[in-house]
Amino acid sequence: MHIKTTKCNHLCLVASVTNREVFNHPDAQASFEALFHAFDPEAQFQYFKSFRRVRINFSDALAAAEARLRLHKTDFHGKEMRLYFAQSVHIGSPRLEPPKPEKQFLISPPASPPVGWEQSQDAMPVVNYDLLCAISKLGPGDKYELHTATPTTPSVVVHVCQEELGDSSARDDGEPDDAARTARPKIVQTRRPDYTHGVEQLAALE
Repeated sequence: MHIKTTKCNHLCLVASVTNREVFNHPDAQASFEALFHAFDPEAQFQYFKSFRRVRINFSDALAAAEARLRLHKTDFHGKEMRLYFAQSVHIGSPRLEPPKPEKQFLISPPASPPVGWEQSQDAMPVVNYDLLCAISKLGPGDKYELHTATPTTPSVVVHVCQEELGDSSARDDGEPDDAARTARPKIVQTRRPDYTHGVEQLAALE
């Protein structure tokens, strides 16, 4: 909904009344209404106790303006009374309109992109040929220092892994050399703790 303008209603006054007697006692309401009936005998009143406000509807805009001029910030039963013209909000459309299409192309499934929009191209990958050349010349156990250490930063060194060949005597003589595989480390299972009965545990704790 689009809220266009906020206008003053010149036929309606809103009274801010701090005196609770206006909302609870008929005599106080009668004296309150008499103040405005002096300007417009056809004035109508609506009481909003929770907000301590009274809406006064006039039949003549001049009578409402004169009542506001004469009675604003006057004393009523020991309390100050303030009067304001009621405001009416003009709503352009009673229905909810769709959002603006600036970013609709980001939703899934995507809609048509806006005019002039182009997809950004991915950057080309950076290949360090000097590093590849240096690594290709290294042998097993050699290392290549990429960055020299400074007082505040460590050095960066590339190491070439050594291949651990299995025992050559364990394979047959007729087996080709390329069948040799690297020896894999044996995974040792963690030993389970010995089971102790609950009574023995309590005795040990005592």
